[in-house]
Amino acid sequence: MSKQDHPAPRVGFIGFGEAAEAFATGWGPEIAGQARAYDEKGDDAAAAALPRARAERSGVTLAADRQAALAGAEAVFCLVTADRAVLAAEQAAACLAPGALWLDGNSCSPGAKRRAAAIIEAAGGRYVDVAIMAPVYPKLHRTPLLIAGPHAEAAGALLAALGMEAKPVGETVGEASANKMIRSVMIKGMEALTAECLLAARRAGIEDRVLASLQASNPAIDWPKQAAYNLERMMVHGKRRAAEMREVAETLRELGLPDGLASATADWQQRIGDLGLEAGEENFAARADAILGRL
Repeated sequence: MSKQDHPAPRVGFIGFGEAAEAFATGWGPEIAGQARAYDEKGDDAAAAALPRARAERSGVTLAADRQAALAGAEAVFCLVTADRAVLAAEQAAACLAPGALWLDGNSCSPGAKRRAAAIIEAAGGRYVDVAIMAPVYPKLHRTPLLIAGPHAEAAGALLAALGMEAKPVGETVGEASANKMIRSVMIKGMEALTAECLLAARRAGIEDRVLASLQASNPAIDWPKQAAYNLERMMVHGKRRAAEMREVAETLRELGLPDGLASATADWQQRIGDLGLEAGEENFAARADAILGRL
């Protein structure tokens, strides 16, 4: 479906971080210029500069409160941290226009998504489980999404009008998030394995031999480059990834499975994210030394 098949909707945001800015930037000024956002960081003088700068760059109006951000919005993207998704639904539900689509793109367990859905549906909104399945750069609003729930078809039409790539995966809330959560066991777990293995190798002075062994075992991967990338993800996004991995652990518990690896991954992501380090140059040794200097 093209934008011509469905007029561009009025959009609101709860939370205006990296993903929200990327989507709005991709839409361009015609759509982003009509969008409004509320980010609770705006209530904190010390933290307000970042969402304000993101809104200015993308052309979105940063509203003073939830009511102003969501008034008249046909669709609301909820893009907060994973641990605040249900609370965000509670705080914004009363501000939704009747029938508004609540597009929950947070990295939460299926159970958390279902709890948020009950809140939104009780307030007269239409809840959609959205999973963002790749980094939002460089694809911006074309980043692949999975959507699920009873309103997935309506959401698919609306997202297509915004030029977005959304694939329906089921009519049950939680089906999209389950894909995201279970995939993250591998993706974020590999990042944590990189940290534990190669930081130890660097400190022991044997990283060249360890990297050479990994390269011989799996030559399809450029291990020094991948290691540098994995550490960058943790340095820049570790705190957010830790929150997601705690939701992954909850997903595994919901499935009756042990969550030891997911919980350990959350710990590594949190440890490195809490250091507050700049990623610097794209070099494994430099990033490893920066982390090791603070651990």
